[in-house]
Amino acid sequence: MAMIIKERERGAIIQSLASGVVPKIGLQHIQVDRKDEILAMIDDLDRIGKGGTSVRFVIGPFGTGKSFFLNLTKAVAVTEKFVVMQADMALKRRLASSTGYARGLYAELVSGMSVKSNPDGGALESVMEKWIRSLPDKKPGGPFDIEASTRAELRPMQDMPGGFHFIDVVIKYCESYLYGNSRVLRAAQRWLAGGFDKHSEARALLGVDALIGDKDVYNYLKLWGAFFRIAGYPGLLVLLDEMGIIAHGLSNTAARSGNYEVILQILNDCLQGAASGIGFLFAGADFFIDDEKTGMMGHGALASRLAPNPFAAGGLKDFSGPIIRLGQFSPEDLYLLLEKIRDVFAMGDPAKYLIPDEAIHPFMNRAALSLGPEFYKTPREAVKLFTGFLSVLEQNPQVSWRALLNTAVMDGAESRAVAARDGEPRRIALHTPPAPQTAPAADRAAEPARRNAPIQSAAPDVTPSAASKPVAAPDSAPKAS
Repeated sequence: MAMIIKERERGAIIQSLASGVVPKIGLQHIQVDRKDEILAMIDDLDRIGKGGTSVRFVIGPFGTGKSFFLNLTKAVAVTEKFVVMQADMALKRRLASSTGYARGLYAELVSGMSVKSNPDGGALESVMEKWIRSLPDKKPGGPFDIEASTRAELRPMQDMPGGFHFIDVVIKYCESYLYGNSRVLRAAQRWLAGGFDKHSEARALLGVDALIGDKDVYNYLKLWGAFFRIAGYPGLLVLLDEMGIIAHGLSNTAARSGNYEVILQILNDCLQGAASGIGFLFAGADFFIDDEKTGMMGHGALASRLAPNPFAAGGLKDFSGPIIRLGQFSPEDLYLLLEKIRDVFAMGDPAKYLIPDEAIHPFMNRAALSLGPEFYKTPREAVKLFTGFLSVLEQNPQVSWRALLNTAVMDGAESRAVAARDGEPRRIALHTPPAPQTAPAADRAAEPARRNAPIQSAAPDVTPSAASKPVAAPDSAPKAS
C-alpha cells in the first residue's frame, strides 16, 4: 500500500528533484537501498548517545546520493532527539583558516543547528530556552542565584579548552533571558554563534575578553557536544558536505594541509576516545580521499589511518572503518526509485498515477540511451529526467506518455550523438512535442482500466524480455574528473 504523502512534502520533493538537489523533507518517501549504511549510522548514534564518539567519511562520485545520505542520517538523528549541526564546505567556509573562513564555517554550523522541534535549523534559541527552564533555581532571585545554578550545571565543562568563557556567556544568556534584557541576550546569541570579531565590543556587551576565532572551531564544537548532553540531549552530530572543496578547490598546499590537520585531530580524538558525545559525518567526492596528490591519501598520517581493509573486496562490505563508499544503483534499485517518485506525484494514491507500470521499463531503456554509462552510476541525472517526464505529463494531460517518451528521449539521444561528434558538453531535454499529440483512441480507452488495475507491491523483474530489458550498467565506470 502506497504511503500517504502531504502536499507540502510533494511540492518540496518534486521541486528539489527537478533541480538535482536533495529535498529537506519527505526523504522517507524516496529512500531506496542504503539499508546497511543507515544501520551503520544508527549504531554510531547509539555509541554517541552512550558518551562515545564517531567519525565517518561518505565517499562517492558526483550524483551517487551523498547529500541524500547526510540528510537521511540527519532525519534519523533528530528523531532520536540528537542535536544536529549541518553546513556545506566552501572556499570561504573551511575547517582551518587565518582570515575568518573557519569562523564562517562555525557560524554556518550554529545557524544550521537542528532538533526534532526545529528540523530545518535555527534551533539555538529553543535549545537554550528549554535548558534554562530546566534549571533548578531558574527564578530571578538575584544574578548570583542564576550564576550559581548555571556554574553548578556546567561544572564538567570548566576544564575543557574555551570552557570558562563559554560558561560565562551562557550565564549572561540566562540572566538576560530571565530578566528580559534583549540587548544582552542578542549579544550572547551572537557570541555563541561566532559573530564577534572585536574584543572591545564583546567586553563592553558581555564582559568577556575571549572570542571564537579560526583556531577555536573544533574546541567549541566539543563544548557544544558536552553542553547538549548536560541539557538532556543524547549528543551532537556534525554533518559537513562538499568536502571535495579541500582537495580540488584549495590550490595552496598550506591551506589544504591546515584543513587536513584539523580532520586528523578529529579522527584521532574520535578513534582514541579523547572526545565525548559527539560525532562527525563528512561527505565528498571520491577524489577527496583517493587523490594521492591533493586528497587525504596525500597526507601521510591520514593515509595510514584511512587505508582500506584488504579483505573488504569483491563487493564485500566493512563498516568497522571510518569510510563508507556509496556504490552505483542496480537496475532494480533504480526501478524502485522511479516507482517512488511516481508515488510522490500521485500523493500516494495509485488512482492518480500519471503513467502505468508498463511505462517505467521503456523510460529506463530510452533514458539509458541518452545518459549512457552515467544512467546507473549516478542516479541524479536519471531522477531529474524522470521528474521532468512526469511534470510534462501532469501539465499536458492531452499528451500520450508513449509519444512524449519517444520524442523527448530521442531528442536527448540525438543531442548526445551531436555532442560526441562535436566534443561539446551533452545536453538532455525533456519537453512537450512541438505539435502536441493526443493519445490514440485505443490508448485513451485503455488508460482508465490501467489506472484502476491493482498495483503490485514489489517491483517486477527488471528483465522480463529483450524488448524491455534496460541497458546494462557498464563493467567499469569512467574515472571521475
